[in-house]
Amino acid sequence: HLQLVESGGGLVQPGGSLRLSCAASGFTLDDYAIGWFRQAPGKEREGVSCISSGGVSTNYADSVKGRFTVSRDNAKNTVYLQMNSLKPEDTAVYYCAAGTRLFRLCFSPHSHGYWGQGTQVTVSS
Repeated sequence: HLQLVESGGGLVQPGGSLRLSCAASGFTLDDYAIGWFRQAPGKEREGVSCISSGGVSTNYADSVKGRFTVSRDNAKNTVYLQMNSLKPEDTAVYYCAAGTRLFRLCFSPHSHGYWGQGTQVTVSS
């Protein structure tokens, strides 16, 4: 059974931090570029960050640059998204996705065939 499972979401005050995890079971993440996406109520799903299969290359949406950091531990079959200086506009359901080996396609949701169930991040005072 192939699946991705996100964890680490929750309620945090503005300026706070959270670390999201994306763990895979049933397959290994080593070969895949991994994307993080988010979707707020009434908005389309948007790409947040991507990391190449080897972890050498990363990319971020302009809205999160300098605040979010993506990393991976292939030995643990897990990808992380460290989120600092959180803002209310970061509130959304966050998803990780896998399915493409091509880093240049990572920000396209249609490139990924595997999706987690999502984890809610709420930034509010």
